[in-house]
Amino acid sequence: MDTVVCERVDAVGVIRINRPRVRNALDPDTLLAMTDALLGYDADPGVRTVVLTGTGELSFSAGMDLRAAAEGRLVDVARSPLTLLRGGYRKPVIAAVNGPAVGGGFELALACDLVVAAEHAYFALPEVGRGIAASEGGTDLPRRLPLAVALEIGLTAEPLPAARAYELGLVNAVVPAGEVLPRALTLGARIATHSPAAVLATKRLMHLSLDTREHDLAAANRIATLELLAGPDAAEGAAAFVAKRPPRWADVP
Repeated sequence: MDTVVCERVDAVGVIRINRPRVRNALDPDTLLAMTDALLGYDADPGVRTVVLTGTGELSFSAGMDLRAAAEGRLVDVARSPLTLLRGGYRKPVIAAVNGPAVGGGFELALACDLVVAAEHAYFALPEVGRGIAASEGGTDLPRRLPLAVALEIGLTAEPLPAARAYELGLVNAVVPAGEVLPRALTLGARIATHSPAAVLATKRLMHLSLDTREHDLAAANRIATLELLAGPDAAEGAAAFVAKRPPRWADVP
């Protein structure tokens, strides 16, 4: 079974994470397939917008596949779809969050331009409980939320319901589960009616307006990610998850 399924709906390209048995967790093969799909849609002039979603209603994505991580199977960060999306992907991308978006799944939604969420969906950053930091987008939350709110999400790892995410401005719409993909496709089709050049320019300029320090922040996040992944807590967090036991953290030097 393909871990990523792609289809075209007129001018909208759909990418669906297809690992429902593991709550659409992101293993290296899935991440690379998503990157390939995004690059393919970017090169296709007939695709004006992209919708990213997951299979089923149990999960949009549970984030990093910790079993794969425990086995040492990690994707090259440079080939991650998160790096591609956060690095200036040209076409508008809409997240159709069909269920909980956790860890890298939350970061994946944050990397998209628009977000439609199911009523039962929630968002969470559990990385601190796994000995790592949400440095692929989660730690950028203070750029979009008050610092105290961002810190609560990042430090407590408590779920953020879709309705609250909407109130905070992280989500564009909250709809019943069966309407998530249709609403996202409608948004994509509406965007596709406009000038492709103007749409690309508007997206690029709006993102550029956010923060002139973006490249410095990206470098800091990359260094932190590499250091954490090379440290003992990342290995312990993944091993504890697989063994279904509480993690035993190393002392901070």
